[in-house]
Amino acid sequence: MGGSRRRFLLPLLLLMLCAGCRNGRWCAAAAAAQRLPQQEVEALMGIARKLNKMDWDFTVDPCTGSKSWVNSSDSTSYPKSTYPKFPVSNLTCDCSFKNHTECHVISLELMRQNLSGVLPEEVVNLTYLTNLDLSRNFIQGPIPASWASLPVFNLSLQDNCLSGTVPKELGRMPFLKSINLEGNQLEGPIPPELGNIISLERFFISANNITGELPSTFSRLTNMTDFRIDGTNISGRIPSFIKNWQRVNRIDMQGTLMSGPIPPEISLLKNLTELRVTDLSGPSMKFPPLQYAQHLTKVVLRNCSIYGEIPDYLGQMQYLILMDLSFNRLTGQIPKSFGEMGALQYLYLTDNMLTGDLPGWMLKNKASNKVNMDVSYNNFTGNPPNECQQANVNMVSSFSSSNNNLLRPCLRKNLPCIDKPRYSSLFINCGGKRVEVDGNIYEDDSSRIGTSTFVLSDDRKWAYSSTGDFVGNPDADYIARNTSKLILANPELYTEARLSPLSLKYYGLCMENGEYSVKLHFAEIMFTEDNTFSSNGKRIFDVFIQGTKVLKDFNIQDEAGGVHRVITKNFTTNITENTLEIHLYWGGKGTTGVPDRGVYGPLISAISVTQSSRNHHGISSSLMIIIIVAACLIVILALILCYIKFFWKNNLKGNGIHFFYHGRKTDTSDIQTRTQYFFSLKEIESATKHFDPANKIGEGGFGPVYKGTLANGTTVAVKKLSSQSSQGNREFLNEIGIISALRHPNLVRLFGCCIDGEQLLLIYEFLENNSLGRALFGRGDQLKLDWPTRYNICLGTAKGLCYLHEESTLKIIHRDIKPSNILLDERLQPKISDFGLAKLNDDRARMSTRIAGTV
Repeated sequence: MGGSRRRFLLPLLLLMLCAGCRNGRWCAAAAAAQRLPQQEVEALMGIARKLNKMDWDFTVDPCTGSKSWVNSSDSTSYPKSTYPKFPVSNLTCDCSFKNHTECHVISLELMRQNLSGVLPEEVVNLTYLTNLDLSRNFIQGPIPASWASLPVFNLSLQDNCLSGTVPKELGRMPFLKSINLEGNQLEGPIPPELGNIISLERFFISANNITGELPSTFSRLTNMTDFRIDGTNISGRIPSFIKNWQRVNRIDMQGTLMSGPIPPEISLLKNLTELRVTDLSGPSMKFPPLQYAQHLTKVVLRNCSIYGEIPDYLGQMQYLILMDLSFNRLTGQIPKSFGEMGALQYLYLTDNMLTGDLPGWMLKNKASNKVNMDVSYNNFTGNPPNECQQANVNMVSSFSSSNNNLLRPCLRKNLPCIDKPRYSSLFINCGGKRVEVDGNIYEDDSSRIGTSTFVLSDDRKWAYSSTGDFVGNPDADYIARNTSKLILANPELYTEARLSPLSLKYYGLCMENGEYSVKLHFAEIMFTEDNTFSSNGKRIFDVFIQGTKVLKDFNIQDEAGGVHRVITKNFTTNITENTLEIHLYWGGKGTTGVPDRGVYGPLISAISVTQSSRNHHGISSSLMIIIIVAACLIVILALILCYIKFFWKNNLKGNGIHFFYHGRKTDTSDIQTRTQYFFSLKEIESATKHFDPANKIGEGGFGPVYKGTLANGTTVAVKKLSSQSSQGNREFLNEIGIISALRHPNLVRLFGCCIDGEQLLLIYEFLENNSLGRALFGRGDQLKLDWPTRYNICLGTAKGLCYLHEESTLKIIHRDIKPSNILLDERLQPKISDFGLAKLNDDRARMSTRIAGTV
């Protein structure tokens, strides 16, 4: 009887259980039976401890899908195309094991959680894990080599604070399809072992301190579809093995240390949709063959020394949205086919050598309202437009002539002043409203116009030109605003700042010629200073004043010692043609997505420009302290001049050093020797590490030349006049008097001099690629100059000589032009050096040296 009852009750209990679950009862009790193995539960506990994640509820099975374990539907499982806008905490299980009685963790996504700590070794105990995404946190330390045992398909550690090297053991992850290590502090070379991951499709390592060349083993990665190495220190040439990446859709190589040319094998990549290559060093090159990549949507080939005409076939690419060919050496006309590009939204041809007419379609309202275009800094010669900014087209300084009075001044080279120069100071609150600080009125610069923009101030005293669009964020603002309290002096100057995604130029217009002090004000107000991923941002850009690079790889946060802190950079410069140019340029380095996509590029808070004290002719009687200080300086200067005169008289007399002025002998004390800045011997010894032989970069006819770095980070070349030269002192005097008065893109700039006892030193700008002589005749690893590059060097040298002979106030004949006196900058642009043998011709006087050129 009892047995029959049990047989009757068992089906009844099962029926009640099913009915109860259907009504939502007893299910929790049923689920309470843990289905995730204890080993994986303990692994999750270890992960929570290491990452300081406090909200996981271990009183329930992690595989139940409770809010503690799955609190966002914003999943970023492979493949990921966008950044999450909100925190993501997803744990996914597969419960199909052992007839649905056992579960295993297959995906763990903890994104934008502001997790800290280190990467946990315990992850290796999640032996079924295929997707691991810990991006956009504040995790530090190295990547565990033990993770190589994981069967993951997708590994993303983007935008953290990871350090150390990339473990070579990751090359043993045979199932890996995507690895994203962007935005960390990883260093060292890419392990060649990663070339063993044949399944790899996506490789992101941008914004790290990675060095070395791309491993040759990457030629095996034939499944590659997306490859990004922006903002790294990877060097060497772009490898020809990219031809093996037949499936690749996107290649990003912006702001690396790689050199050109782009290999012709790129023509084989027919599936390319996005190509970004910028800032290549090395010789100039022709436009890469892209005619077979008919599905291209974005092409960025910026600052790659590309010469020749723009291929007409680009205009036939019906899907092309963005084309940036700026800062190259492109010639000829803009192809007519560009007017038929229906999808085009952004066209940047800034700073090339394009000629002919501006196309009519470019200035039509329909086209210009649809497409953001920048054709500034070119050599157009046709009918000029009425304005420098028409709709969304920036045309500043786009015509070849600087003297054609029929052109508006802003269309001409160097933005000449058509009125009498009348300004001797300039103050701009970049991105902010008009404000008074320390008695100076900083002018309003709060216009929100952004992409492809030229803005002229109401009083025509200053202007700015901005080029580029923020990648991944078409709605980005071009003014940064601080959201936290600034505890610093003059916070009104740093509450807002002007932003640009690529190139930002400020101009001081109709300035009086002379020497000026330029102060640039910076404060990083877009990143945070806490243990969140928003503090992981890195903003890196270059700064040029009057065409000379004064700051390279400038990082506001590093220089200021943190965010929301002020750093000012002071410079001295000469204005010779009534226009001041301050240029901020992004070279593809740093992060581009912290705290949001499109946060990168030059940022500046304020600009202060004042005439140097030596230019002032009068001082207010109320400023007694200044008068006293000035008087003391005059006395000191007089003593120095007396000493110098005595030194020259006693040391140079025996060398027969003199000049002839209308046939009369003239003492060297009559020579104008004023330079931009007198350096102390201590400064120069510190810059050159006491003239360390390792810093010696050459030996001129009158002494050695050393490389040095000034206290403000500026790299310079120091010419140390040889005491064995009987003619050297004369050349020293000539170079100071002549070069300090000259400014031209094809002349070496003189920063200043140093006179200390028998030490006579000249401090020049540093040219990265040494001389034409070394490039042509040097031994070993000299530059390779193709014929277009040689032609451009000849042309630039001719322009420099033309300026000396015809255009400068002083009519100068160099008398010693030879390959070793033609220096090459980072873009292989020539600059003439060694004016010590110059011959001066003046309409009012004749001044000549007595020695001829050296050989």
